[in-house]
Amino acid sequence: NSLDVRLSGEKLPELSQLERHFFTNSACGICGATMLDDLRSRNLPALPTGPQVAPDVITGLPQVLQDEQHIFERTGGLHAAALFDAAGNLLALREDVGRHNALDKLIGWALMNGQLPFHDKIILVSGRASYELLQKCLVAGAPIFCAVSAPSSLAVEVAAAFGITLVGFLRGARFNVYTGAERIGE
Repeated sequence: NSLDVRLSGEKLPELSQLERHFFTNSACGICGATMLDDLRSRNLPALPTGPQVAPDVITGLPQVLQDEQHIFERTGGLHAAALFDAAGNLLALREDVGRHNALDKLIGWALMNGQLPFHDKIILVSGRASYELLQKCLVAGAPIFCAVSAPSSLAVEVAAAFGITLVGFLRGARFNVYTGAERIGE
């Protein structure tokens, strides 16, 4: 299995933006640019103020995720990242042994299918919410990020700094809203 990628030259990346700072953290080891200043220096477009999502839509997302994790169902060993609309309809789901890779696959699917940015969408991951996942959420333009487990303190900082609604401990009929509570309502 190999892949040969050739860039057309029309949209070459700004190489200085690909600089990575290597130090270990509790998220996944060596995971790249990990400072808020790095994100601020990218001048990313602001996230939209919406969508407005009802609490019962939020609490229903994990069951949809679980029902659609077909590989996890067989193996019990994969994470998932899913994309939902504001009504809670599943748009896409990707699985991988690592939650970072699952989100990368989801964003890659969206890129290949003209679905970026995620301005009126919700991302749900099956594990914790790390800084790196919130960074990917921000770059993909997703205003709402949900996780079934806890967010890291740096993930909360990123969400607060960039206006992302961050939901954690999404289990059963309960969840915590760490930032951006204005998007959760009737």
